[in-house]
Amino acid sequence: MLNIVSILIGLVSLVIVIPAQIPLLGWGNWFALPLVVIGIVVGALSSKNSGRNFCLVIFAVAVVRLMVGGGVI
Repeated sequence: MLNIVSILIGLVSLVIVIPAQIPLLGWGNWFALPLVVIGIVVGALSSKNSGRNFCLVIFAVAVVRLMVGGGVI
């Protein structure tokens, strides 16, 4: 059950992260990062790894985008 919750949190975060890849919308990643961290924690509490791994991939995409854009752009 926690795995499904983690995947759902990851999907909500993904909806935020995808538009944040557009230049000048990178600040949207700052809204997605806390959600992704919650998804990672919930996924770590479940017996399966797929929800946690999905959230980790989204986390990596958001962090790399923030590093490329200097944290804001």
